[in-house]
Amino acid sequence: MKIGVQIHPQATSVPLMRAAWRAADALGVDSIWVWDHFFPLYGESDESHFEAYTLLAAMAADTSRAQIGALVTCYSYRNPQLLADMARTIDHISDGRFVLGLGSGWFERDYDEYGYEFGTAVGRLKILEAGLPVVKERLGKLNPGPVNGSMPLMIGGSGEKFTLRLVAEHADMSNVFGPVENVRHKNNVLDQWCNRIGRDPKEIERTVAVNPEDLENAEAFAEAGADHLIVMTASPFDLTEVEKFISSRAQIV
Repeated sequence: MKIGVQIHPQATSVPLMRAAWRAADALGVDSIWVWDHFFPLYGESDESHFEAYTLLAAMAADTSRAQIGALVTCYSYRNPQLLADMARTIDHISDGRFVLGLGSGWFERDYDEYGYEFGTAVGRLKILEAGLPVVKERLGKLNPGPVNGSMPLMIGGSGEKFTLRLVAEHADMSNVFGPVENVRHKNNVLDQWCNRIGRDPKEIERTVAVNPEDLENAEAFAEAGADHLIVMTASPFDLTEVEKFISSRAQIV
C-alpha cells in the first residue's frame, strides 16, 4: 500500500507548508499533494490561502523522492494548453515526479470571485471531457516533453455515469474518498467501465483520500481495491500517524 499526504494550503503560511512537505519527503511518503482552490474549504471563510501551482513549483524544488501534484486540479481554472505547459515545467523541476491530477471543479465561490462561469455539474464534466485530448496533445508537442516521456494522469471524482467513464478512457490514476464501502463500490463501477471499453482495470492505480485515523483501516481499504492512501492534513501538519504507518510498512517488508 502506497502512502501520500495532502497538505491543505489554508490557515497556514508558506514556511509551514515547505517544512511539512520537506518532512513528508524525508519520511519516505510516496506522494505529496495540495488542493486547487482559491479560498478555504472549511473553518473561517477568509483565512489565509495560497494558489496550487506556484506552491507545486516550490514543492518540486524542495523535495526529491515523492510524486507531487494537485489533488486535484480544477480543469476550468486554466487554459488547457497553458496547463499542460505548467505541468511539464513543474515535471522538469521535480525531475519527473509530477502527476497531473484533474477534476471538473465544484467549489462555487472560486468561480464567482475569480470570474469563471460556474454552469452545471454536467456542463463542467463535458468541458473536462473535451479538454483532456487537448492537454494530451499539447504535452506531446512541448519541447522538451515530460521527463519520462509522459506523465501520469489522475482524474478525481466518483460520478458513476460520467467521471468514472473518463477515468477508464483516459487516466492512469483514480481518486475517490472513503469510507471503505464507498471505495469498494466505486472501484467495482470503474472496473465495469474498463471492461466495457476493453481496458485492463489493473492499469489504473486506485488512490483514496483519507483522514489520519483512517490509516487504522488500511487493510480494509486494500481489500476494497485501494492501492494508495492519501492522508489529508491541516496546519500545523501533524505527520505522526503517517510516520507510524511507514514504520509498520517497513517492518512488514
